Amino acid sequence: MKILFIAPKYSGGIGGHAKRVADKLQENGFDVELMHAPHVPIKKLKNPTFAVSSVLKTISGRKTYDIVHAFNLPSAFAMKYTKAKKKVLSIHGVYSEQIDALHSKTTSTKVKNKEANILKWADKLLTNSKNVKQAYKEKLNLDFDYIYGPIDIEKLKKIEGKITKNEKQVVYIGRNSYEKGMDILKKIEGKINAKVVYCTNLDWESAMQVLKLSDIVVVPSRIDNIPNVIKEAFFLKIPVVATDIEGISEIITNDVNGILVSNEEPEKLTNAINQLLDNNEKIKEITENGYDFIIKNMTWDVLLPKYIEFYEKLIKQ
Repeated sequence: MKILFIAPKYSGGIGGHAKRVADKLQENGFDVELMHAPHVPIKKLKNPTFAVSSVLKTISGRKTYDIVHAFNLPSAFAMKYTKAKKKVLSIHGVYSEQIDALHSKTTSTKVKNKEANILKWADKLLTNSKNVKQAYKEKLNLDFDYIYGPIDIEKLKKIEGKITKNEKQVVYIGRNSYEKGMDILKKIEGKINAKVVYCTNLDWESAMQVLKLSDIVVVPSRIDNIPNVIKEAFFLKIPVVATDIEGISEIITNDVNGILVSNEEPEKLTNAINQLLDNNEKIKEITENGYDFIIKNMTWDVLLPKYIEFYEKLIKQ
């Protein structure tokens, strides 16, 4: 089976997910090619320029694939013109809602008007979240399959033995962007009874080392899907304090495997962090539950067979 993956980049977010899936499929005998197309590295222009350059690259190419799998809406334009028996489009989060929160009203309106038509270019729609699947069904009456995004526990096991834990350290890992809410944590930093460390530009292994030696990871997102850092914290048994938004609340049950706080409630976030720092019994309880959740639901052992079944079933339809 020959598969083409298309994404604006293959690191971070949905692009990093695409790379991890491609690597694992290749390890298991699948012929997976990654399309690389240039884009202008300007925040508001990189997705449109990628859409144009990837389409041009597709049209100029002569290859035929069994499946083309595009990741995120800008990749759908190249997917449309790729010669393939079946076409898949993955969306992590409701795309038009993300645009609505991050861009101008004009841009948001244009995306909302086009979103449903673009999604219909695919033979199959895929997401990594039950909530997103349900949202698209309610919003546009479109049917998505969903498969959670796995974490590589073998890589994480290499982190475990290297770390001597610091005392009273809280960590933030992610982009410094509005949707991730790092500014919220910055505002309350002086009220937290611990050192606060920000990992915004570290490589993955270095960030995981900082995570492992910390007491708590804080995920103060305003908009998010299912952050990888929560899954990684679950496996490394680091307690998570996060905002109670869709995506995050899909995998965290408050007071069971993490602590959830209402969005845009900095005082409640402060209290939740400080109370957990002094509650070793609660930390042990939620981290054990988080570890159990990740082992049962989000490892490659659990999810790789679902990805393989998805592609094999699709090509037979």
